[in-house]
Amino acid sequence: MIVWLDVLIQGLLLGGLYALYAAGLALMFGVMRLVNIAHGDAVVAAAFVAIALQTAVGVGTSAALVIVPIVFFALGYALQRWLLNLTLGRGILPPLLVTFGLSVVAQNLLLEIFSADSWSFNAAGLETLSLALGGGVAVGVLPLGILIAAILTTVALEHVLRRTRLGMAFRAASDDLEAAQLVGLDHRRLYALATAIAFAVIAIAGVSLAHRTTVAPTDGPNLLLYAFESVIIGGLGSFWGTFAGAATLGIAQAIGLRLDPGWGPLAGHLAFFAILLWRPTGLYERTHEWA
Repeated sequence: MIVWLDVLIQGLLLGGLYALYAAGLALMFGVMRLVNIAHGDAVVAAAFVAIALQTAVGVGTSAALVIVPIVFFALGYALQRWLLNLTLGRGILPPLLVTFGLSVVAQNLLLEIFSADSWSFNAAGLETLSLALGGGVAVGVLPLGILIAAILTTVALEHVLRRTRLGMAFRAASDDLEAAQLVGLDHRRLYALATAIAFAVIAIAGVSLAHRTTVAPTDGPNLLLYAFESVIIGGLGSFWGTFAGAATLGIAQAIGLRLDPGWGPLAGHLAFFAILLWRPTGLYERTHEWA
């Protein structure tokens, strides 16, 4: 019994990292109905920016969690305002092609700069600290911190979406863009702000990834898959649904790893498939949708 309790705890901690991967993707899709194929590569890029800052000037964890999100906020705003906005309103294919191109460019640029080696962020021993819960069960301080960061990020995004004028504008543009434009909303600036916020969250995910494990330039597609599955499992339209989907995916992978070391990712994909068969709209009801 203790063994399976530990498995559930470790799965939930892993789900916290997946929730950070998925939150930015959920925001961009919710506001703009845009599936960013380069999302996973953006997470990897954020991880490497943190690693490069540490290598060059000795940046620590706290500084990385401030600097990298600020840089990616500006990057996301510029990318949406002057590139991705040009692809919207022309069908689903142009944004997919452009973000796919960005994915290819990002991967090759990272390979050119960092080679194909795996890198990680030196957390000064934080990655080895743990809290004993009793009965032989322990929780790593770093994974617990990432889970708390995922919860706080979800709370913040839900607050922005439901309780602020900016969130009201996001929901209005998502629900009926033409009506939003008629009342004076600048949808291009609004979309740029949404992507900027999403990229700030992506940066937090990237820094967390670099702390928790090694990262390679070609890891982006796998991270995109985990983020996409988390969003779909949770049900489109809710950040808490995305968090629940990420936790489900993490727990399924932890159970798979416990049964067989080679079954971790496969167990997560099987859980994703099973949930889609049981509940095609995801775990959360449509009462949680954007507008």
